[in-house]
Amino acid sequence: MPFCTQCGNQVGERDVFCANCGKLQGVGAGPSAGPKVPPIGTPGADPLAGLSPRTASTLCYIPTVGWIAAVVVLAARKFKGDKIVRFHAFQGLYLFAVWLVVQWVVHPMMSALPGHPLRIDHLLEAILLGVWIFMLIKASHNEPYVLPIIGELAQKSALEQ
Repeated sequence: MPFCTQCGNQVGERDVFCANCGKLQGVGAGPSAGPKVPPIGTPGADPLAGLSPRTASTLCYIPTVGWIAAVVVLAARKFKGDKIVRFHAFQGLYLFAVWLVVQWVVHPMMSALPGHPLRIDHLLEAILLGVWIFMLIKASHNEPYVLPIIGELAQKSALEQ
């Protein structure tokens, strides 16, 4: 039975990725080109096998639904040791938490004010949308960008295991 070239964990002969560290395993010599990926329904199949770290990081910043990808990334074995992907996942979660505060706290407070011409909640929503788009671009270029306050929290969270 072969062993992972990165962490030394025992891997199966047909495994595409190491179950411990997520490292792509070498493809055996033969007439077929490319790794053999088992079908999704088979035991041992990793549903995130084809997901690159860059794509995983980018998915964490999809406005209002990126938190789902962030939770999946943080729970995945494949990205357990990838600090950059974990950083993007935590920062995406914290950005979503800020959006929830605007929606559940600031918006009702501003709606209670009669006929106020300047709605701070709408301004905050526009700023958050801009930050999400900015972070989508940064993550798609594989550039970790630390946002003020939540980025620092995300760095600390990503380093804890």
